[in-house]
Amino acid sequence: MNSQTTYSVHKAGAIRMFTKLLIITVSLLMATVVSASSITDEIRLLVEENTASLMAKLEQEKSSYATDPEHFYREMDAALSELVSFRRIAGRVMGKHARKATKQQRSSFLIAFKRSMYESYSKALVESSVATMEVKKVTMNPRSNKKATVNIKVTSESGNQYDIAYSVFLDKAGSWMVENVVVSGINVGLAFRDRFNQAYRENKGDIDAVIETWSTTLEVEDEASHGLAIK
Repeated sequence: MNSQTTYSVHKAGAIRMFTKLLIITVSLLMATVVSASSITDEIRLLVEENTASLMAKLEQEKSSYATDPEHFYREMDAALSELVSFRRIAGRVMGKHARKATKQQRSSFLIAFKRSMYESYSKALVESSVATMEVKKVTMNPRSNKKATVNIKVTSESGNQYDIAYSVFLDKAGSWMVENVVVSGINVGLAFRDRFNQAYRENKGDIDAVIETWSTTLEVEDEASHGLAIK
């Protein structure tokens, strides 16, 4: 296996892991800006307290995945949209090409991006086997009190451990929202951006074609053989 294929495998594993862990571990809701220490304490508390409710939501909807996938997608989208700034993530995935895109194209890509995520990784979501999650540290961005990094240690039922780092920001409504994730050193946002750039080149700059054929699934061999899948 050459180095490029190996990197692609790691990216695929990170993306699947990101989707799986996002449902289970991310629970950043509202926080009041008071001071750096109180912000970090509140973020930590919100993550820890709301994890249980998110896990319960996933357990509740697992059975609908096989019988009514549309219902599953709607419920998961509603839950995650409270926590994740998909619009900001999708814009960053488009990167410099977002400036060339029309408002309609950006909206269409947002829809395609979210749909592809759910369709590609729903099976991984319902088969998740995360045993414990521990918030190790919350660090405010030294240049902005409206941005922070949440470092999490996730342990699977088989005992494997993974280091996750969520980038969060305080939006205009006063909610802490996820805008990116790094899984075991792999930047998932950049992995998706690489995918968009590749599709843009393959379609000779036709953004509509990129949107129409967008997929978050990477055609590489199963990452489980590389120890990246959560078991």
